[in-house]
Amino acid sequence: MSKAPEKPTDAPAGKSKKKLIIMIAAAVLLLGGVGGGAAMFLSKKKPAKEEKTEVAKAPVFLPLEPFVVNLQSELGEKYLQVQMTLQVEDEAQVNVIKANLPQVKSRLIMLLSSKNAEGLLTPEGKDELIKEITEQVNLPFVPKGEPQKVSGVFFTSFVVQ
Repeated sequence: MSKAPEKPTDAPAGKSKKKLIIMIAAAVLLLGGVGGGAAMFLSKKKPAKEEKTEVAKAPVFLPLEPFVVNLQSELGEKYLQVQMTLQVEDEAQVNVIKANLPQVKSRLIMLLSSKNAEGLLTPEGKDELIKEITEQVNLPFVPKGEPQKVSGVFFTSFVVQ
């Protein structure tokens, strides 16, 4: 009597299916874990930096009277008529500058009259003049005194003739 051979494919197929299901389940769990971890990592809000509660101060401006000075020029007599406004830190600075206005005017007249007419006509020349005006006004009014705190110079009129 001959026996029918057992199906050798049944046993390995059963193990193979179990292994396949286990591998798929492990892959799903692994991907789910990685995806969940990534979602948590990306959704974490960064701690907000401490915001400054200090309210920005409104700028304080000090308009100066117009200046008319002779300029240096090789093309004949040239004049500069300029009106400017200084930006300062606070009202205390306005008061200090007003109290020393004769010194401020003298410094500015000396500076402006030393300039070349052709150099002042360029934007770069005006930018350089702004820096020099700021430096002159910020110089202390008394020896070893506190410097002023002028942070900006704005021309409201600028005519070279």
